[in-house]
Amino acid sequence: MQDFAGKVAVVTGSASGIGRATATRLAGEGMKVVLADIEEAALAEAVSDLTAAGHEVLGVPTDVSSWEAVQALAERTMEAFGAVHVVHNNAGVVVSGPIDALSISDWEWVLGVDLWSVIYGVKAFLPLIKASGEGHIVNTASTAGLQASPSIGPYNVAKFGVVALTETLRLELDAEKSPVSASVLCPGAINTQIVSSKRNRPAESAADHESSAAEAAFENHAGKLLAEQGKDPAAVADMIVNAIRSNDFWIITHPEWKNVLQKRVAALAADNSLHFGFGG
Repeated sequence: MQDFAGKVAVVTGSASGIGRATATRLAGEGMKVVLADIEEAALAEAVSDLTAAGHEVLGVPTDVSSWEAVQALAERTMEAFGAVHVVHNNAGVVVSGPIDALSISDWEWVLGVDLWSVIYGVKAFLPLIKASGEGHIVNTASTAGLQASPSIGPYNVAKFGVVALTETLRLELDAEKSPVSASVLCPGAINTQIVSSKRNRPAESAADHESSAAEAAFENHAGKLLAEQGKDPAAVADMIVNAIRSNDFWIITHPEWKNVLQKRVAALAADNSLHFGFGG
C-alpha cells in the first residue's frame, strides 16, 4: 500500500505511546484515523490535539479484550468513514512476577489485552479491509515475542502468539495474492508507559494479583530503562509507515536484536541451551 491520503486507519491503544505516535503519523499522511483506548481521559486529549491540528479523527473508548467492544469499534469506524484500510492492533499491558506467584486473573488480563485483542482485531477488520480494496494490518508483538524473559510469563506467551498469528496471516494473504498484507512490530525498549499499565486494570481482576519482590524489581528496572534509554515512539511510527509502504513483514525497532535471534538459533542447533540472550 503506497497511497495513504484520504484513506482510513484504526489504531488501538492510541491514547499514549506507540499507538498515539502511530495515529499522529498516519493522520499526518492524510488518513482519517479512529483512535481506540480504554483510558478515556487520555484518549479525549489525543483526539482533541489531533483535531486542533486539522486532522479528521474519531475517538472510540474501547476495551479491546472484549469481542463485543471490538465489533462495536469496527461498526463505529464504518458508520463514520465507510471503509477501513489500515489497522494497527497495538494495545498492550504487562504484569510481572514469578510464574508460581501469578494468578489466573493475571494470565487472563494480559492474554485478553495482548493476544485476544489482536485475534479480535484481525477477525473484525480483515473482511472490512478486503472489502475496501487494499490495506494493511500491523500487529504489535515485542522482542519478548522473539525471546522470553523472566518475570513476565503472560506477556511472553501473548507476544509469541502475536508473532505466530501475524506470520500465519501474512502467509495466507500472500498465498491468495491479496492486496491486503500484514506486518508484525517487535519493539525493544521504547519510551512508553507500559510498565504502569496496571493503572487501567479492572479492580476485580487486580484483586487477585499477588505482589512480589520480582515484580518490584522488574518495574523499577524496566521503568528506568524505558524512560532513560527508550526509543522515541515517533521513530517507531516512522518505521511502521515505511514497513507498510515497503510491505515488510518484520518491524524490529532495535537491530541488535537480530544478533540475539542468531544466538537463539545457534543454541537450538547446538545443544538446546537457553543462554542465548544479551551477555549470553
